[in-house]
Amino acid sequence: MSKIAPIANRDMVADSLSGLTDENRSWLGLLMEKPASDDILLDGLHLYLDRQAEARFLNSLKLRQCGEWLGHAAPARLQVKLMEAARSSQHAAYSAFRDGLTESGGLERAYPAAKI
Repeated sequence: MSKIAPIANRDMVADSLSGLTDENRSWLGLLMEKPASDDILLDGLHLYLDRQAEARFLNSLKLRQCGEWLGHAAPARLQVKLMEAARSSQHAAYSAFRDGLTESGGLERAYPAAKI
């Protein structure tokens, strides 16, 4: 009998973003395919960023890589919401995540500039 993954919640999303192993990336990718799970994903992202902001050691490289991966992997419907989450605080953890998200170019791919 195969294993059935439990229903996602914000803690699972935050833990998956914290680890970002290949298995976690696959699971998060499946989660991003369903528009019904967008709220859970964003709640988990906020929890992850809040945990990183409260941590004793700020791993800005890890946060930047997480933002870059999410920018590449997330569908167009999530790009604006991801950027809003990244801009929701001025803490250095959010700034590092925002840098990675910007570097990925996901927002520009989802909403290209108008040619006027």
